[in-house]
Amino acid sequence: MRNAEVTMVRVYLTEGEKRLKSLLAYLHDESRVHGVTVFRGISGFGKSGEMHSSTLMDMAFDLPLVIEFFDQPERVRAVLDHLDTLLEPGHIVCWNAQANIAASD
Repeated sequence: MRNAEVTMVRVYLTEGEKRLKSLLAYLHDESRVHGVTVFRGISGFGKSGEMHSSTLMDMAFDLPLVIEFFDQPERVRAVLDHLDTLLEPGHIVCWNAQANIAASD
């Protein structure tokens, strides 16, 4: 194992935007990034200030979603260029990180 520089990315959405399936297809099938995970939030709000939440009494279908992935910085830059054409500003956060990877990667 060795450490490698990677870029971590988080994409913030809501279920109501109905973008999850197409974004996952792009990340998996076209860009082939590493380490994609989707988190479904129980509560959250964005720029609009509208609260999206789930309670036992009310099953919300517009909950917050976070897509997180990482890869080599060069690959992530290309992915971000594409995502910038699909998403409004303020939906993507990224930072540099270290990942322990197999020596052959």
